[in-house]
Amino acid sequence: MIQIDLLATFFMASVLLALAPGPDNIFVLTQAGLHGRRAGMFITVGLCTGLLVHTTAVALGVAAIIQASAIAFTTLKAIGAIYLLYLAWNAFRASATQLSQGKTKKLTRIQFYHRGIVMNVTNPKVGLFFLAFLPQFVDPGTGATASQVLLLGVIFIGATLIVFGGIALASATLGAWLRRSPRAQIVMNRMAATIFAGLALKLAMGKRLP
Repeated sequence: MIQIDLLATFFMASVLLALAPGPDNIFVLTQAGLHGRRAGMFITVGLCTGLLVHTTAVALGVAAIIQASAIAFTTLKAIGAIYLLYLAWNAFRASATQLSQGKTKKLTRIQFYHRGIVMNVTNPKVGLFFLAFLPQFVDPGTGATASQVLLLGVIFIGATLIVFGGIALASATLGAWLRRSPRAQIVMNRMAATIFAGLALKLAMGKRLP
């Protein structure tokens, strides 16, 4: 079993990493601002579900296979980039009139949850980050490595839930105020489209770890 002081250090490091600007927390920020706190929270849970997938992959050694295979890495990266461009196009097309009159199709909680999962799982760099980060806190002499990796993953997910949940609540509050103005709605959607496109470009240009 990993020592308590080491787990505490890992938790603090996880909180700081979750606070650092990145594709996932920016995704929560924009979506909660556009669709409200409930959407932001379900996307957060979806993202954390994706983190559970990456944690399990690292524990089972799958992430190491993706790192070694250029084809697997590139395929997963391309899927993620295309999905982000799809979201960017939808955000760019949305108008203030459509939003205010409810003419656009309202996404369900499950759809927001799925968005979070897809956003996280299709970013291979998350899995590679876990592959590099989690083993640093594993002590093979204190128990099974796989179970320790899973424990660390759960702690990281807990820290992410706290940080991303806070971001969703704060962004939704600001977004609710901005949505009262049709002009602000247009600006929010254009900003979201730009951010999604930028994240897609960043993901597409990402390289495997050496």
